[in-house]
Amino acid sequence: MDFDAFERENWPGRAEAYGDGYARLTAFLVESLLGSVQAGPRTRLLDVGCGTGDVTAAALARGAQVTAVDADLDMVEVVARRHAHAHVRLAALPSLPFPDEAFDAVVGNFVVNNVSDPAAALAELYRVLRPGGRIALTCWRYPGAVVNSVFADAMAAAGVERPADVPESPFREYAEPRAFAGLLKGAGFIGAATDTVRWTHEVDPDAWWEGVVAGTALTGAMIGRLPADVVARIRREYDRLVAAYAAGNGKVALPACALLAHGTR
Repeated sequence: MDFDAFERENWPGRAEAYGDGYARLTAFLVESLLGSVQAGPRTRLLDVGCGTGDVTAAALARGAQVTAVDADLDMVEVVARRHAHAHVRLAALPSLPFPDEAFDAVVGNFVVNNVSDPAAALAELYRVLRPGGRIALTCWRYPGAVVNSVFADAMAAAGVERPADVPESPFREYAEPRAFAGLLKGAGFIGAATDTVRWTHEVDPDAWWEGVVAGTALTGAMIGRLPADVVARIRREYDRLVAAYAAGNGKVALPACALLAHGTR
C-alpha cells in the first residue's frame, strides 16, 4: 500500500486515544519547536500536522496567529473545538491550500516522518514560508527511542512478523542528524542544523500499551488487528521488556530520542 494511503486509512477514529496517550510524549518537544522559530506575538505561524493541538495551544499562548492543519478530520475537529482563535483546516502535505509566503514560521511536530515524499513536503513548506521566516521540524531517532521501538521489539520476541501490508516510513533514510539537516538544505533553507534531544517518558505501562495501540496508525495496524491470542503473546513480551525500565509507583521511564531540525528561508 502507498504510504500516504496507509496513513489516511489508519488514522481515522484514533484522535481521542492519541490525545490521551501518545500526544503526551510528543508534547515534550513543543516549546523547543516554538523557541526555534522565535514564535511570539503576531507571528503568523503554521502548525502542520497539528494532531490534537498541543503546538497550537502553546503558540496561541505566546500570542501567535496560528493556522493549524492536519490530514485527519477527527484531529481537525478536536483542535477547532478546543481553540476558537486558531484557523484550523483539513489539509495534507505536500499540497497546502495557502498562497506563497503566507507565514512567518512553520512548525511540524513528528509530521515529516508521516509523509510519502519528504522532499516534496519540504518544498511545499518552503513555498508557504516568507523570506527570512523560520522552520522547525521533529522526527524520531533510532536507535534510542525505546518508547516507540519496544512495540516492534515485543512483536519480534513473540515471533510475530510485521504485516506485509504495513509500509515502512519513507523518512527512515533521513532520521539521522546530517540527513535531516540535508533535507532542509536541499529544499533551499539556509543555516539548517539538527539537534538531538533525549529524555525519558514516565508512564503507566498499561496506559502506554493501550494509548499507542489504539492511538497511533502504525502500531495500531501492526498489533491492534491481530487475533486476541497473538496480541496477548506480544503483550507478555512488552511487559517483560518495559519491566527493565521500572521507575517506581507502578510506572516505567522509557528512553526517548528525537531530532529537531531548523533553518531559515
